[in-house]
Amino acid sequence: MMYHMHDLMRSTLLPMHQWAKTSRMLASNPFNPLSYSYFGRTLEANLELIERQTANYEKPRFGLNYTEIDNEPVAILEEIVADKPYCQLLRFRRDADNLIQPKILMVAPLSGHFATLLRGTVKEFLPDHDVYITDWKNTRDVSLDSGPFHFDDYVKYIIDFMDFLGPETHCIAVCQPAVPVMVAAAVMSDISHPCQPKSITLMGGPIDVRKNPTEVNDYATNRDIEWFKSNVICKVPFRFEGRGQLVYPGFIQLAGFMSMNLDSHLSKHFKFFGDLIKGDGDGTEAHRKFYDEYLSVMDLPAHFYLETIEKVFLNFDLAVGSMHFEGQIIDLGSITKPAFFTIEGENDDITGKGQTKAALELCSGIPDNRKQHYEQPDVGHYGIFNGRRFREEIAPRIKSFITKYDT
Repeated sequence: MMYHMHDLMRSTLLPMHQWAKTSRMLASNPFNPLSYSYFGRTLEANLELIERQTANYEKPRFGLNYTEIDNEPVAILEEIVADKPYCQLLRFRRDADNLIQPKILMVAPLSGHFATLLRGTVKEFLPDHDVYITDWKNTRDVSLDSGPFHFDDYVKYIIDFMDFLGPETHCIAVCQPAVPVMVAAAVMSDISHPCQPKSITLMGGPIDVRKNPTEVNDYATNRDIEWFKSNVICKVPFRFEGRGQLVYPGFIQLAGFMSMNLDSHLSKHFKFFGDLIKGDGDGTEAHRKFYDEYLSVMDLPAHFYLETIEKVFLNFDLAVGSMHFEGQIIDLGSITKPAFFTIEGENDDITGKGQTKAALELCSGIPDNRKQHYEQPDVGHYGIFNGRRFREEIAPRIKSFITKYDT
């Protein structure tokens, strides 16, 4: 019922959104003399705020149309190379001849935002790597006929994609997928799969959330699984392709994201309002770009979400050695082939210090000289995979690590 009410409210606000958009365009028209006055700029700023607050933010585009290789522009073509009910494997194919460079499977989180949240991460690797990414689908758009999606299905998707890409692949997992990627690595090792990744990089992943728990961890651990089933799981309304699917809706997730830093979001919107009046084009465009991405959220499959809460945040299955896959216990000590690199941010308020590094201790079958850890000073969670410090300090280390183990 909650999802239906939210969808009805959004539909009801659509005329207001269209009115605000049209009125803003008229108010900012250069032929309108009021547009040059303080009153006109204030009116325009108010209308844009209404327009943005009543908008439905759909999946953004990656928009990575070109990169530079050897100081020459090279066109990029987004290519779907594998398609599954809940995810498509997207390749950023570069229009250049004779490129033999390391292949990367970038596993994007299935935790609310679209894979486009990693746009900056992908962009940084395009000049010198063949990049593929898990582009997860919005569950509201996945037909009920596709069946449910469980934690084990996530692991199988990773194994299938590794098998598709072949034995020369390196894997990078950002945040949430660190756990299923480790499970996939253990499963592939147990069966001596020929396409085990050459290296695995885990960035801000919740491997052992008992270490330095954050507010996000406390939110999960202070409730039992029945609370989550009763309070955050909804059915997709009739008008969507995935009608009847049980989901953890994006709008509930977004409310949680916003509430964690409400003061910060409010101050950013006040600043945006002031920048609109002052005509600060750079500031307003940066705000639009950030919130167009931040406010674009997807519904998660309910079974996967609940199982992740239970396995990762309530029972600590991976950390205590009780993780199962298809009924069989997972032994991380059996992983022997990939080199491991763990990365954390000093000020990460989502994945606490030591939670990702714990993977190195759990993978006892990997020699210490094939393990590496790095903590980036002065960055939070998103700074691990985006922004200036990622580009200048973290990405070069990952590239060097991949190069070392690409032979």
